[in-house]
Amino acid sequence: MTAEDKSSEIVHASFNEDGSVNQPDGWREWVFVGAPLTPNALNGGEAPFPEFHNVYIEPSAYAAYSATGEFPEGTQIAKELTTVRENNNAENGSSQEVSGVGYFQGEFSGLELTVKDNQRFKDEPGGWAYFSFGHSTPYGKTATAMPTDSCNACHAASADDDFVFTQFYPVLRNAKPK
Repeated sequence: MTAEDKSSEIVHASFNEDGSVNQPDGWREWVFVGAPLTPNALNGGEAPFPEFHNVYIEPSAYAAYSATGEFPEGTQIAKELTTVRENNNAENGSSQEVSGVGYFQGEFSGLELTVKDNQRFKDEPGGWAYFSFGHSTPYGKTATAMPTDSCNACHAASADDDFVFTQFYPVLRNAKPK
């Protein structure tokens, strides 16, 4: 069975008449795939993405990916940004906590959503569109698609699997059929 065959079983994003997407319900309960971190302190003080990226995939899309090795039409991937915890941080951005010296999550600082929909986003590379619900809480309830060059170019050039950075997510790498 291909990813397209399973697409009718996929929980799709909810869009409004103006083309904006609604913030999905329960996205923190989706399948957690990883939390990459590129802190400012390790990137000359100016990392492009200095937060933890807590990444979740909608469960029906995860099940289809696990079965087929392909991201089906309708796949939704949520990314919640979280600052590095501030607690007398060392020069490298780490802090001493009860479990030892390391990097720990601070406050929520943004919510983004990626949606694969080749019909709706036929002009977007791979049919993927990227949305931001804002960078402060509470997050917006809706978001409009970001310009292609703001996200898709990097995903096209550097993501390992269908515009998704699976190289950073062991949960997805392990789920993909061999």
